[in-house]
Amino acid sequence: MPAIPELSPTEFRKRWPVAADADEVTLLDVREPAELALAALDGALHIPMREIPSRLAELNPRKPLVVMCHSGARSRRVAEFLGANGFEHVFNLKGGIDAWSEEIDPQVPRY
Repeated sequence: MPAIPELSPTEFRKRWPVAADADEVTLLDVREPAELALAALDGALHIPMREIPSRLAELNPRKPLVVMCHSGARSRRVAEFLGANGFEHVFNLKGGIDAWSEEIDPQVPRY
């Protein structure tokens, strides 16, 4: 299986200046609902990691998909799963929402 490319939050914003322009990219947040209550990004699609296999039909395998979690570890595993299941343009958000808070928007709470 090919390696999943990573994008830092800064690299993500350079490619897609609007955090999650639904016509161009899907920002997929795989964190749990309790984590979303602490910090969330507008425009992200939320599907908890454990639900990804049963909800694949909600994702477009031909559109760029950037997967995020808290730190980048869970999202990497999900990105690898998606890549192995026919998703052509999958990226992992390096550092997750924690890095987003540091690099892009300090108003996003860190936890």
